[in-house]
Amino acid sequence: MKITSFSLIIPIHNEEDNILNLYNEINKSFQDNQVKLYEIIFVDDCSTDNSNKILKTLSDKDAKIKLVRNNSNYGQSYSITKGIKNSSNNTIVTIDGDGQNNPFDILKLLKYYNDTQFKLIGGLRNKRRDPLIKIISSKLANKIRSFILKDNCTDTGCGLKIFDKEIFMSFEYFNGIHRFLPALFLGYGHKTFFIEVDHRERKHGVSKYGTLKRLFSGILNIARVKRMLSENKKYKN
Repeated sequence: MKITSFSLIIPIHNEEDNILNLYNEINKSFQDNQVKLYEIIFVDDCSTDNSNKILKTLSDKDAKIKLVRNNSNYGQSYSITKGIKNSSNNTIVTIDGDGQNNPFDILKLLKYYNDTQFKLIGGLRNKRRDPLIKIISSKLANKIRSFILKDNCTDTGCGLKIFDKEIFMSFEYFNGIHRFLPALFLGYGHKTFFIEVDHRERKHGVSKYGTLKRLFSGILNIARVKRMLSENKKYKN
């Protein structure tokens, strides 16, 4: 399989116990499959634990690593976007920093991305390893969003995605944009595709994002994306 050069973006917030294992898994996955043309961009979202110290040590040892740090806790969308802005490649891969995504699935997404005309390929977590309340709220949010935006995606919250940087940067930024990429790519006329991927229990730490807060902001963002797609359609016509 021919591998396109890509930038792997990993947002981090207080993940001191997960970083090394995630980094080692990424390296093993890529080395086993002779993947060489890549960079890893860790974006530290103003962690208050030892995450930044660990990341600094890794970046000093590995030339493929770029370390970016936010001066305040701005959230996942901001961190992903900042990582993309600091990337050197047009092919972007994102993965969560908590270790629940399996880095070996990156190769699965890359294969489809290289062999097809899809501009975004996202993971679908086949068996969620999360608390029940999180699973239920996520399924409800996905049903509402998919019904309104017609994005043909049942799991936009999966952090494992691969997409075109230039297209991403053309979108109007808003907090939460990373959860609406399937709707935006499809709504702006780009092909999307989704593949089942592994999902694992969190071994260390706790989720940094509140369920109710996310649900409320998600409703507001659905309206925002609906407006963006409507305006884009009018512009094209």
